[in-house]
Amino acid sequence: MHNHARHKAGHGVKLGSLGKKARAEIVGLDETGIATPLQAGELERRLIEMGLVEGAVIEVLHEGFPRRDPMAVRVSDHTVALRRAEANAVIVQVIEE
Repeated sequence: MHNHARHKAGHGVKLGSLGKKARAEIVGLDETGIATPLQAGELERRLIEMGLVEGAVIEVLHEGFPRRDPMAVRVSDHTVALRRAEANAVIVQVIEE
């Protein structure tokens, strides 16, 4: 019998630090310190438009080779590709099953 109960482990971490098959819940966005050519607030706006919003559950599906960039993430019913640097603006809590 599989136990579907989940709990959150630890404090918020950056989505960009997660590896393949990791599952997590988004707890916030913070583009502070992220290297991007976009104007302030634009990266967060784009992430929200892609469905990366607080409370959403994500799963890392793929990591590029050789530097693990970009990464593919399932959020809701779609897949999003992100540069790892941009993924670092997404703060998550890892879900342990």
